[in-house]
Amino acid sequence: MVGWGTWDPRIERPSMADAYNHYIDGEWVDGEGTETFESENPATGETLGEFRKGTPADVDRAVAAADEAFEEWRELSRIDRAEYLWDVYHELRERTDELGEIVTKECGKEISEGKADVVEAAHMVEWAAGDARHPKGDIVPSEIPAKDAYMRRKPRGVTGCITPWNFPVAIPYWHMAIALVEGNTVVFKPAEQTPWCAQVIAEMFEDAGIPDGVFNMVQGYGDAGNAIVENDDVDTVIFTGSAEVGHLIQDKLGGVAGKRAACEMGGKNGIVITEEADLDIAVHSAVMSSFKTTGQRCVSSERLIVHSDVYDEFKERFVEVAESVSVGDPLDENTFMGPLIEEEHHEKVTRNNEQAREEGVNVLVDRTELDAEEIPDGHEDGYWVGPFVYEADAHADLTCTHEEVFGPHVALMEYDGDIEEAVEIQNDTEYGLAGAIISEDYRQINYYRDRAEIGLAYGNLPCIGAEVQLPFGGVKKSGNGYPSAREAIEAVTDRTAWTLNNSKEIEMAQGLSADIKTDD
Repeated sequence: MVGWGTWDPRIERPSMADAYNHYIDGEWVDGEGTETFESENPATGETLGEFRKGTPADVDRAVAAADEAFEEWRELSRIDRAEYLWDVYHELRERTDELGEIVTKECGKEISEGKADVVEAAHMVEWAAGDARHPKGDIVPSEIPAKDAYMRRKPRGVTGCITPWNFPVAIPYWHMAIALVEGNTVVFKPAEQTPWCAQVIAEMFEDAGIPDGVFNMVQGYGDAGNAIVENDDVDTVIFTGSAEVGHLIQDKLGGVAGKRAACEMGGKNGIVITEEADLDIAVHSAVMSSFKTTGQRCVSSERLIVHSDVYDEFKERFVEVAESVSVGDPLDENTFMGPLIEEEHHEKVTRNNEQAREEGVNVLVDRTELDAEEIPDGHEDGYWVGPFVYEADAHADLTCTHEEVFGPHVALMEYDGDIEEAVEIQNDTEYGLAGAIISEDYRQINYYRDRAEIGLAYGNLPCIGAEVQLPFGGVKKSGNGYPSAREAIEAVTDRTAWTLNNSKEIEMAQGLSADIKTDD
């Protein structure tokens, strides 16, 4: 394996001579199964590479390796463990442009977003590795002067990381960087749509010389992910993906002693635009939140909740952008929106757009089927769709305004009351991931801050663009209280409350006597 300072021709395009393998216990292995699957460029339909399809037996082998490596890995200091991550960090920084192009080719995000994916991964690794030199624990005063009282964190063991395709480099590091620095070992199951990106991640860990078994990767589909969830030796599962799968994981592990699931799921996110909004900020925030990554972010906005005083002007400006925003080759720096990820998802978005029509909404922009001249030459086999924008009653019980579409599908919802009404509309969904308020009135912002039922909140900003030093997770249907990014530490460690007596006598805080009485 070549080091990160040397050009690797495989990065130009994976070889089709043989399928890429799993990475288990420090080795590249074929695995138990004989099936393979292909990675496809969603903008062109081009096959990018062939990969081994993992089986439950492959997962069990990877978990066994991680379990075996755990005791020796945890004995290293946090600083020594972080040294391996620093090597990965430098590789991410040195190869940002190159790896960003891989992200764009494999998941379809336009090129600036592909590079941003890699930058975000570097930020997470930097934060986790840097945090190794920060004290972790709490020293608290004991009621007894002769006692020391404090809390220590301990690694839980094997961490299973199941990640999505839309941030194929960033989110794996959101899961794994902190888990590894804190002394856990990892079994990584990437999304089947982006195995090439996962291949590069595994090569980075190998190049860093991470000890055998500490990091393991099994490519494949849902059966491989399910095998991670069901393996008795996996102590923590971190999952980012759909609410449907996330809640299945929670249900499976919720009653199992010693198990923990950290699930970050979808959202039906909204942006509140009040009568006090700066409309320049409002329009730019709404466009970025709704159409970046072609609406395929768990934090993308699908509801724009706009006060009647500014509704008409905002609608005119937003619709103008939605009608003209560039959709095309994601490697072209002039493109704003790339393709959807795959045919199945294209069918889902198209179906949801049609369902909105059937529910009687007023359609303002419908670019579901792009004109032939909008599709670049050589990209006719891509999964193309443009913005779909409509007006809907803010208080109606419509499927289109309550269920996540995960595409450029946006409802404009007018309200004419105060901030209380706007937040009520914001909260009228089973989801609770992200949201934003656009207002020049700090009282409105503070009301939203305190009462919006979401895990990620923004003021005068898009509802995308999370920073790694903050927790990332939702409430209600969007998460179960164990977020990723910085707060992944809560998922992958246990805290022990420790009390040490420095006296020759035993004295209890509750006044309990240490005298032992007998019948003699």
